[in-house]
Amino acid sequence: MPSSSVTYTFLGPEGTFTEAALMQVPDAAEATRIPASNVNAALDMVRDGSADAAMVPIENSVEGGVTATLDAIASGQELRIIREVLVPISFVLVARHGVNVADIHRISTHGHAWAQCRLWVDSNIPGAEYVPGSSTAAAAMGLLTDDVHYDAAICAPIVAQEQQGLSVLAENIGDNPGAVTRFILVSRPGALPERTGADKTTVVVPLPEDRPGALMEILDQFATRGVNLSRIESRPTGQYLGHYFFSIDADGHIGDARVSDALAGLHRISPATRFLGSYGRADAQGTVVAPHTSDEAFRSAHQWVDGILQRGSTRAESAFGASPTA
Repeated sequence: MPSSSVTYTFLGPEGTFTEAALMQVPDAAEATRIPASNVNAALDMVRDGSADAAMVPIENSVEGGVTATLDAIASGQELRIIREVLVPISFVLVARHGVNVADIHRISTHGHAWAQCRLWVDSNIPGAEYVPGSSTAAAAMGLLTDDVHYDAAICAPIVAQEQQGLSVLAENIGDNPGAVTRFILVSRPGALPERTGADKTTVVVPLPEDRPGALMEILDQFATRGVNLSRIESRPTGQYLGHYFFSIDADGHIGDARVSDALAGLHRISPATRFLGSYGRADAQGTVVAPHTSDEAFRSAHQWVDGILQRGSTRAESAFGASPTA
């Protein structure tokens, strides 16, 4: 029985890579864990207080950003990313007992898993039809239902191990053996994680105006302050054709002067900019900071400007005080 008072939700069902990511959170084993049918459902549980935090996928090393997550956290009640987790990804092909590869015509799995196994499927089961699944685990478990309308599923090895009635027909079928998926733990806004020196900041920046140089103006806020971007993706807002927002990961913490200054610049350009969190990098790779963009450099520069303003103010007061009165 769970002994923790914390409740987590995750993209379910049980046995997904997302649950494996959640289990890397220190107190997850003792916490209450609730699978959600999709990313929006998981995040809504956090928003309405049914869960303290949600683990959801956000990026894959092969396919890039997970659009369902990028869109879900960009609007609605604000949420905060408090942790990221990296999970190496491997896939197996499963089917009911008695089904052989030659019998397979339709395969179900999550869209990102299908994208990572397409070459293997084309080479080994040419002509197989893809049936979208809400998750890899759901696709595998669906094979055990009476109304299943596909012949096989692509899932994580642990699902095949835990589900009786399934046979593994092929292992390590991913086209890229080094594939990794990045997951984020999302909570309601609260205290920010402390700076570690190996941090990441995520923001959503709506394009304020569709004109030449608009994106460059956004990127310049980071470039001129020495802030490196590890990810930038455009997504449609859904309001009308040609209206986009940018989802951005920047190296550093909002507590770093160069990052906070860049975010202030973004807000001036696009007041609807949404801060999604500053948190430690899962790979603990420290951020390289040029001397002229260090906290000390920013502090020294502000002191220099303040000194000029103070001296100018003192001289103005002196000059005014020395002037004749009527």
